Amino acid sequence: MGKPKDDQPRAGASADRSASILGAARDAAKGRGPAPVHLWNPPFCGDLDMEIRADGSWFYNGTPIARPALVRLFASVLKCEDGKHFLVTPVEKVGIRVEDAPFIATDAEMGEGAIRFTTNLGDEVVAGPDHPITVTGSADAPRPYVTVRGQLRARIDRKTFYRLAEHAAPGPDGRLGVRSGGVFFALEP
Repeated sequence: MGKPKDDQPRAGASADRSASILGAARDAAKGRGPAPVHLWNPPFCGDLDMEIRADGSWFYNGTPIARPALVRLFASVLKCEDGKHFLVTPVEKVGIRVEDAPFIATDAEMGEGAIRFTTNLGDEVVAGPDHPITVTGSADAPRPYVTVRGQLRARIDRKTFYRLAEHAAPGPDGRLGVRSGGVFFALEP
């Protein structure tokens, strides 16, 4: 067996990285909520064999991560830069794969002038200027999202999108949409 390439994890290196990331996530969780990853710009240390599938499930080395608390810990140190996803600590950054969006918006509370989304990991966010609702795809197959934090998005699940559509009204450009946080969000791509 030859020497591994520099961009591939060596035997044990992947486990060391995941343990380091897990430790940082635990430390961040003590402060409650996500870590301040937007303040961290560590060097890239390679890719980790971790994936977030389109249904919101997390896998490590091809095996599902079954403990919700562990998934929430990893999610607390998740960062997106230019469409690529990373787990970060103050001293290292490792790449992971994300099929679609790292989170799923599984519910929305329609309030007066505010829509509060809840994700599959329990994050809550009110749609507005810092947390826009966007819809990609086509009219026949819309793909709705809400920004959770930084560049991290949650795909809005079908039942929640239908609930948004029930509250939709025409906007300034004639497209149907909803208002939240003083902003109109079109629900049509």
